[in-house]
Amino acid sequence: MLHDIKVIELAGVLAGPSVGLFFAELGAQVIKVENPKTEGDITRKWKLPAEDINAPTSAYFASVNWNKQHVFLDYTAQNDLQQIYLLIKEAEVLICNWKMYDSVKYKLDYATIKKINPNIIYANISGFGENDPRVAYDIVLQAETGWMFMNGTPETQAQKIPIAIVDLFAAHQLKEGILVAYIQKLKTGKGAFVSVSLYEAAIASLANQAANYLNTGIIPQRTGSLHPNIAPYGEIITTSDGNQFVLAIGTDKQFYALCALIGREDLIKDVRFNSNSSRVINRTILFELIKDTFLLFRSDDLIEKCITANIPIGAIRNMQEVFENSTASDLILTDEIGSRVRSVIFKISSE
Repeated sequence: MLHDIKVIELAGVLAGPSVGLFFAELGAQVIKVENPKTEGDITRKWKLPAEDINAPTSAYFASVNWNKQHVFLDYTAQNDLQQIYLLIKEAEVLICNWKMYDSVKYKLDYATIKKINPNIIYANISGFGENDPRVAYDIVLQAETGWMFMNGTPETQAQKIPIAIVDLFAAHQLKEGILVAYIQKLKTGKGAFVSVSLYEAAIASLANQAANYLNTGIIPQRTGSLHPNIAPYGEIITTSDGNQFVLAIGTDKQFYALCALIGREDLIKDVRFNSNSSRVINRTILFELIKDTFLLFRSDDLIEKCITANIPIGAIRNMQEVFENSTASDLILTDEIGSRVRSVIFKISSE
């Protein structure tokens, strides 16, 4: 869809390259500029112990750098800087992730670039904002924005989500900003400066947890996979063959169907459980009453019966089990630097 768009990526690690990847998957020409002094994007060296130490890239690097052209140019070398300017002059989009003042120091700030390419869409991801000098890694943002505090169980310390989720939140925000700026450019012919901070992206993604606090004053606590507003939702059950599943009962109708399935229709009339509000209050008691009933089922039998009864339930799968599913495996993209999962999964049809 975007085959006629040229994108220059000056960004590294995950957030900015995720944006470049989005355009690459949609057919844009994406040129990733890497610093030869650091041997390129730092994630080239972020390898698992099992990876080949001598390989030029890591699995991490492969995750967001599919189908890009890679050029090694030093911002501080005048000849290299001029080559970067030439690339930018012919581009529609420039993706950066500058810390405070760095863009000015390297003569790659928006004011400078706008003189070279007045219609450029200059897109930058910062950590805590354009005017904050703090170094911002995803885990720092997860800590600063409440994600770590509420992630984990009552028995654990605060924990990070095992994906750099704030980087991905910011990447999605920047993609949206670029696309809106591009629509504006099609109408007016003018470029734009688009900026997103990791901090604001993380705050904006707090969704119902933020609303729960803002409207009630209650600070979200660590509850594992349990949903603060719905029950039984997030409770983990085990079947007779030792497999684990998570319940996601979002309506009274689904709860009644679950009770019928496990032979506990008596719970439907129990005032402690006959509404979602009551179930949230009494979720611990409810789970103790139902958890052993799932030991009467084998995994395949339980899934089949739940699907038939429209009861939301999910098997807890490891990564190998995930990619044994044909839908998941169809999303794998592979090139010379490795395999990764497609990030653009929406489908558009004019028929």
